[in-house]
Amino acid sequence: THLLGEPARGTRAGARLAKAVFIDKDGTLVEDVPYNGDPDRVRPVRGAREALGRLRAAGLRTGLVTNQSGIARGLVTAAQVGAVNRRVVDLLGPFDPVLVCPHDPGAGCGCRKPAPGLVLAAADLLGLPPRRLVVVGDIGADVGAARAAGARSILVPTPVTRPEEVAGAAVVAGSLAEAVDLVLGWAGLLPWAGLHLRSGLPARSGLHPRSGLHPRPGLAVGAGRDLVPPWPGPGGPG
Repeated sequence: THLLGEPARGTRAGARLAKAVFIDKDGTLVEDVPYNGDPDRVRPVRGAREALGRLRAAGLRTGLVTNQSGIARGLVTAAQVGAVNRRVVDLLGPFDPVLVCPHDPGAGCGCRKPAPGLVLAAADLLGLPPRRLVVVGDIGADVGAARAAGARSILVPTPVTRPEEVAGAAVVAGSLAEAVDLVLGWAGLLPWAGLHLRSGLPARSGLHPRSGLHPRPGLAVGAGRDLVPPWPGPGGPG
């Protein structure tokens, strides 16, 4: 089911070289306003535009992944969510695609994080194997979805992140800027000796001890486009 149009598919010819970063919206890129349907309430987190600019300048694709159960709950409409996402694009630049799960946690869908549907849809739309994707988010469901899909993840904790989610993440960054440092390093675009982040925390197993590589599942709303992947399966919290 297409809401705003169909995202263009990437060609598979350069799949081995292409890489992309999919970032959670609420709490990671913009301030978390539960069930927000008002574009005027969108406020980017500090440093978000600069971090995204570094990724795009390095030639990496950037996409958006978000759970929006308010649609199923009747608290917001798909049109309102689309308007909010377009405001995010206005403030932070283009994302392609934007992937949204509209389902209630009890729906049993395969796209609601920590299920892998959104990440698998992202990989398919861009013509990339999931291992070429990095998912950045602020809760364990983001990490879990990435892991389930075979993608990488980086956890950027916020006040809502639970201690066990931080402890369970393979990679944790202290800020969105540090997450970008990690991504650019993994892509071979940021020279460093070993791994050094501004937090000063020691590296573990070649990764910052607080960083993560994992994604999620749902409805796809792109920078002007939406799509609902039809994956059945268990949904998750968040």
